[in-house]
Amino acid sequence: MYARTFGAATQGVDGMIISVEVDSANGMPAFDIVGLPSTAVRESKERVRTAIKNSGLRSRVEKITINLAPANVRKESAGLDLPIAIGLLAAQGRLRPSVCEEFLFVAELSLEGNLRPVAGVLPIAVTARAEGFKKIIVARENINEALLVDGLTVYAPKSLIELVDFIDGQIELAPATPQPVDEPEGFVELVDDFADVQGQFMAKRALEIAAAGGHNVLMVGVPGSGKTMLAKRMSSILPEMTREEALEVTKIYSIAGKLPQGGGLMTKRPFQNPNHDASTAAIIGGGTTPTPGQVTLAHNGVLFLDELPEFKKSTLEALREPLEERRITISRVNGTLTFPSSMILICAMNPCPCGWNGDNDHFCRCSEADIKRYTRRLSGPLLDRIDIHIRVPRVKYDDLSSKRRNEPSSAIRERVSAARKIQTERLAKFGIYCNAQMTHALVQQLCTLEPVAEDLLKEVFETKKLSARSYDRIVKVGRTIADLAGGGDIISAKHISEAIKLRSDFDIDG
Repeated sequence: MYARTFGAATQGVDGMIISVEVDSANGMPAFDIVGLPSTAVRESKERVRTAIKNSGLRSRVEKITINLAPANVRKESAGLDLPIAIGLLAAQGRLRPSVCEEFLFVAELSLEGNLRPVAGVLPIAVTARAEGFKKIIVARENINEALLVDGLTVYAPKSLIELVDFIDGQIELAPATPQPVDEPEGFVELVDDFADVQGQFMAKRALEIAAAGGHNVLMVGVPGSGKTMLAKRMSSILPEMTREEALEVTKIYSIAGKLPQGGGLMTKRPFQNPNHDASTAAIIGGGTTPTPGQVTLAHNGVLFLDELPEFKKSTLEALREPLEERRITISRVNGTLTFPSSMILICAMNPCPCGWNGDNDHFCRCSEADIKRYTRRLSGPLLDRIDIHIRVPRVKYDDLSSKRRNEPSSAIRERVSAARKIQTERLAKFGIYCNAQMTHALVQQLCTLEPVAEDLLKEVFETKKLSARSYDRIVKVGRTIADLAGGGDIISAKHISEAIKLRSDFDIDG
């Protein structure tokens, strides 16, 4: 007998509906799964057989063939356990096939017959709604994810036998409702705030401009100057995510299996801080079946690379595509996938291998050749894609010991949000939302400099032998500074002067 059910897997950052076709017929006993199943999917036949048996259900020993369509796409999800089990029971007459086709089944099965959570339920639910499904079956730990998508009725039975009785009409199963996420008793969340940063007014100003315009930043300073402390507070001054942005981030973390157990919508902007010995695949994304890397996990948030020259050169050069295109495309034998990577890159490095070059109170042991070898690990094309280059000096004692209350992140965020609102109104019709995303054509169209600012930029451009990309980035930073000052159509010499200083405060070749 033939039956069909529907399951799902993920492909890139999207869901993919899988038609599970089951044929159970007389013949030599066998259990074959075809349609490019991965190892985890091939092993599902053992989980399904045992789960059915331990649930007190009967499965006849017959020649069983299961086809996963479309057959030309590799299937990776253990969440196909449940549609395979339901399809098998329907093919052997235990359930009505027509009723089974009304649902989308997404769950792994334990040997005991319980439903287990899987990664990627949110993008699967989004695709299910787009494909016209009205009902979805998930494990209880995936309820909050599935409920983020309007228009779907979510059911979350505890076990296979409970689901079978529900489909068979023997019991009623209430639609799932949002589940509370428990926090440890006495849990207090520590919040990084710019009020904690003593001194470093220039660096804080640079990060405010970066947050307002979505610009990338390189901080260069001696050990202990506060570069890491500053970077970790960047997320606290970024505007709150829109629901659309939050859904994008939640989808990525769901697919990567990094969504907290029972978690729903992620409302905080991500902050990723990979170690410098991380592989290129871990940062950019990859694997036999491509998975999101750190540049994608930082989407709509911040990627912080500390000790930048210590990263592998191949990794640093691979950053050029996501920085320029705000997405990363990974090609493998099994296909090509594109992941979003619209993030703010914050980098930190020492001025030399020992760290003390340019510091008046410490002796630098590095030769000129050592320093050049160290800084030249960063290529010109990569540095061109970083809008703001600043030097972070060692904090003075008077600043550290001061009892003066520093400006909190909330006050800075208000200014940043106001500047972003101006940019959104200006750029929304072009499908972008911040100045850093403007193309050269948009810079020419939307960024008008007053004559004095034009003369100043021309002089710096010719003196410093800047690239066309550097020119655009200075103008875009100037546009952001003008927006922080209240907007206006004209970018003044004051705005361009500050933008130039923020790019030349540290000369990587000097």
